[in-house]
Amino acid sequence: MACLVARIADARDKQAFAALFDHYAPRLVAFLERLGAEPALAEEVMQDTMTALWRKADTFDPAKSSVGTWLYRIARNRRIDLLRRNRGQMVDIDDTAPPVDDAPQPDEEASSRERQGFIRRAMTMLPPEQMALVRLAFFEERSHSEIAAATGLPLGTVKSRIRLAFGRLRRSLEADGVADAH
Repeated sequence: MACLVARIADARDKQAFAALFDHYAPRLVAFLERLGAEPALAEEVMQDTMTALWRKADTFDPAKSSVGTWLYRIARNRRIDLLRRNRGQMVDIDDTAPPVDDAPQPDEEASSRERQGFIRRAMTMLPPEQMALVRLAFFEERSHSEIAAATGLPLGTVKSRIRLAFGRLRRSLEADGVADAH
């Protein structure tokens, strides 16, 4: 995803922007609605956030955060600004924390490495067609539609294979005693 932001910053690449928009727009709206924003406000803030992405792509620093964290932070801040401006309300900053924190605590890092090892082993047990789709979806951060287009598979097949893969991964992780297998 960071490479798409770089393409926007360097060349005002509309295809890169469209890919990021398709991926993040629905997630930002859902995030904002979970924070209590009305659908119209969530849509407005999402549009404003994506406009900020287009205008300020050159300020994104992948060393400081992921693209998702950067966009969620922009959306959070825009929501606070709009609430203050439109309603004159005080906003509880703790209520609007972004969903992702890129800085794991030291004890979380060890636990995370152990979980990653379990997940890697579980993934080796997946059938190749399921593993390939999981890699495209979660390591390359492609949408199900993008995967369907790239592989030539029907969208329903992509979704069902990913769902089946997660079922297998969950069962394997539960069998290994990994508590957070969801």
